[in-house]
Amino acid sequence: MDALTDMLQIPPATPITVAITTVTIAVAIFLYIKSHASNHSRRSTHLPPVPEVPGVPVLGNLLQLKEKKPYLTFTRWAQTYGAIYSIRTGATSMVVVSSSEIAKEAMVTRFSSISTRNLSKALTILTADKTMVAMSDYNDYHRTVKRHILTAMLGPNAQRKQRVHRDFMIENISKQLHAFVENSPKEEVDLRKIFQSELFGLAMKQAVGKDVESLNVEDLGVTMKRDEIFQVLVVDPMMGAIEVDWRDFFPYLKWVPNKKFENTIQQMYIRRKAVMKALIKEHKKRIASGENLNSYIDYLLSEAQTFTDEQLIMSLWEPIIESSDTTMVTTEWAMYELAKNPKMQDRLYRDIQSVCGSDKITEENLSQLPYLSAIFHETLRRHSPVPIIPLRHVHEDTVLGGYHVPAGTELAVNIYGCNMEKNVWENPEEYNPDRFMKENETIDMQRTMAFGGGKRVCAGSLQAMLISCIGIGRMVQEFEWRFKDKAEEDINTLGLTTQRLNPLRAIIKPRN
Repeated sequence: MDALTDMLQIPPATPITVAITTVTIAVAIFLYIKSHASNHSRRSTHLPPVPEVPGVPVLGNLLQLKEKKPYLTFTRWAQTYGAIYSIRTGATSMVVVSSSEIAKEAMVTRFSSISTRNLSKALTILTADKTMVAMSDYNDYHRTVKRHILTAMLGPNAQRKQRVHRDFMIENISKQLHAFVENSPKEEVDLRKIFQSELFGLAMKQAVGKDVESLNVEDLGVTMKRDEIFQVLVVDPMMGAIEVDWRDFFPYLKWVPNKKFENTIQQMYIRRKAVMKALIKEHKKRIASGENLNSYIDYLLSEAQTFTDEQLIMSLWEPIIESSDTTMVTTEWAMYELAKNPKMQDRLYRDIQSVCGSDKITEENLSQLPYLSAIFHETLRRHSPVPIIPLRHVHEDTVLGGYHVPAGTELAVNIYGCNMEKNVWENPEEYNPDRFMKENETIDMQRTMAFGGGKRVCAGSLQAMLISCIGIGRMVQEFEWRFKDKAEEDINTLGLTTQRLNPLRAIIKPRN
């Protein structure tokens, strides 16, 4: 119970707090029993309920979910309770799916009854109450914003126009890696430091027309350097998104204060909003001076004039954070696997040489390099960048996997678990790109479900594939990657995505 006490931030006991706690627990037990009775009364008479993982009264399975990587726990439970099972997180019932077949049923076949979201307190604040595509309900606003971002930034036509920025980014990475080797030939390069910085620069160019080295943030009374801007716009929200407010598990106790948590998340929100306002203000100054950068903000200011200031800020911020993280996570994991497997790396190098010769690999070459594509997709499978799809809310009674799922249930699609299914993937723990190299079979972009599925499929899948594949290809084409001593086995992760806890560090040797 010490861990639970820390999580709930329980203050020292006094007569008043003991009395309040006693009443609270009594209310919780009553509502827990009432909730169970309500769930049973709604069950269909001809379909069985979803199997339940045993828990304890009131808390349910919370004590079994202490780690901040629930996808691992969910996957272990699937081996015991099956591909679909139910858990309780305090007052809430949650169905967990770790099967590709059932996941696709939820995201496509049963979408009409599972298309909304109930967000945690942290996400409610950070998303300005669902004012972003990834975390919004599926409604007119969601469709409008997604249409805007596909039209102006992430769709196929927009990607062709953005090509110059991607090419510039890849060249910059190449130059920095060559400069590093020249200056420190025996040292390990920190790939994340270089790649993530360039990826953030690309996101800024696409969103506001130019990279930003410093910014006067009037609302905060400070001038921020680029690293600070990245921290506020990307790092802090990603870490804040996984912060736990115990009241999320007991909504009827939301009247109980949790000031430390609220202040932390509110500060993240305030700082991010202030930086975005400053970026928009700077852009409007450039427009007034006659400068035309043809970026996403220009499109929004022209085509989304009905948006509120909050909606404009969130629509502009979303592609910045989403472009700056998951693609880096996938690319870093791919290079880790290639540095660990010299034969695999050599095979990719020979493939690139046979197609490109002495020319640098370009996006036009990708269709001729199936092994490179297989590496990308196997990395998505083995190291799912978003291991659990953001929770969906079942807003009307439905059926999943032959079981009755009542309205009011939360749904967690465990992508990591789906990609570890032994009846779907042979030796799933093994990293093996050849599983995507079947003759005469086109790779299905949705096979690993790394980009979600159905109507809520990720808008940035094309850009992620282009950047990651060309990045991996150029880095292997120009350098031999190896670990300094032995294969690095530290695969701990950090944050909302499966970012490696420690940056990839490897010795790189220029190819002849």
